Amino acid sequence: QLTESGGGLVQSGGSLRLSCAASGFTTDDYAIGWFRLAPGKEREGVSCISSRGGSTYYIDSVKGRFTISRDNAKNTVYLQMNSLKPEDTGVYHCATQCSARTWYPWGQGTQVTVSS
Repeated sequence: QLTESGGGLVQSGGSLRLSCAASGFTTDDYAIGWFRLAPGKEREGVSCISSRGGSTYYIDSVKGRFTISRDNAKNTVYLQMNSLKPEDTGVYHCATQCSARTWYPWGQGTQVTVSS
């Protein structure tokens, strides 16, 4: 099970750090992706990190602002989000996959709201 935390309400230009904590299994063997679901839009993949952290992926709209990282010793993956924009608003989920198109038993996620 993956549990997301760290969301909140911030002003445009602010920062948040999201955490994705695993329980019941170790994340070492899994790539972990962060996804967001914005009102009226389909879920999109925001970022992904390989199992050992050697490879990362970001969608164009967050490049240079978001940083994904992992601490396998803590069984946790992070998403540092800087220079937040109102269009970053949404519910953020993490998953043991990088594609938003594959079915996944999504958890509750964590709400990120960026005010202008």
